[in-house]
Amino acid sequence: MGKLREVELLLNQTQKVRFERAMERLQSRTNNSVIVADSIPFNHDEAFLKGHGTSLVDGESLTTVCGVVNHVDKLVYVRTLRARYKAEVGDIVVGRVIEVAQSRWRVELNSTQDGLLTSMNMPDAVQKRNTSVDELNMRNILVEDDVVCAQVGESQRDGSLQLLLARSHKYGKLHKGQLLKVDPYLVRRSNLHFHFIESLGIDLILGRNGFIWVGEHAQSNDPMVVDNEIISSKTRQSILRIGNAIRVLSTLGFTLTPAVIMETFNLSHTENVQIHDMLGSEFHVLVTEREAERRTRA
Repeated sequence: MGKLREVELLLNQTQKVRFERAMERLQSRTNNSVIVADSIPFNHDEAFLKGHGTSLVDGESLTTVCGVVNHVDKLVYVRTLRARYKAEVGDIVVGRVIEVAQSRWRVELNSTQDGLLTSMNMPDAVQKRNTSVDELNMRNILVEDDVVCAQVGESQRDGSLQLLLARSHKYGKLHKGQLLKVDPYLVRRSNLHFHFIESLGIDLILGRNGFIWVGEHAQSNDPMVVDNEIISSKTRQSILRIGNAIRVLSTLGFTLTPAVIMETFNLSHTENVQIHDMLGSEFHVLVTEREAERRTRA
């Protein structure tokens, strides 16, 4: 789980006591948060590899940045918090088109670098570069504020990032949903960033860049196919409820996984919390208490 944040909520006295008690339980279970020059405990009899944010000084492993200590096999590194997204080739990202220009679309990625998209999935399902004819019709494919899912490629000469679309309907323009923005450190790198919540008919895409998409399940993301069907009220309510669950977890600084998101979604149902009330103080306290209980059992 991520480092716990200092959260400012308008709590009444009872809620404040409950919230502080739950946070104390969480803090007691979270001992891997570090600041600069903290010592990283390790077994001297076992070999380990120093990763990002660590340094060996006089036989002692010290941190060089603030963050959370992570162990992957023998690799020990510090994951920095609240930093802007730093792209790596192969990352799955969600972005918003901010410019349509000759031969490419510029995409905002919640990073110091924008993305450049120069190819799309065409109707024959084959990825190909735009021809001169395609360029004339670029705005028929994507326009400003459209949301896309792509994979990070190599950096360009101007410092922007090449965005790639794999041969899958999961990539490309995203329809019928909402885009949320969280701190990138709340989304862990994983082999699986696309999630289909079958019981609700919802697609959840956790972009490594901190942009998250929640939308109606798409059978095809072909940008040339216009879907004029109106989203159902039930699906819309599910999208909004999942979106607010993500907002609450982000405010509290909890790492975002499909399991934690759906637990928060289900908690709102169990406690009969209306969608608009999920952003209130009481539900934040309930989520914190639930998380403290979950970690106690873990």
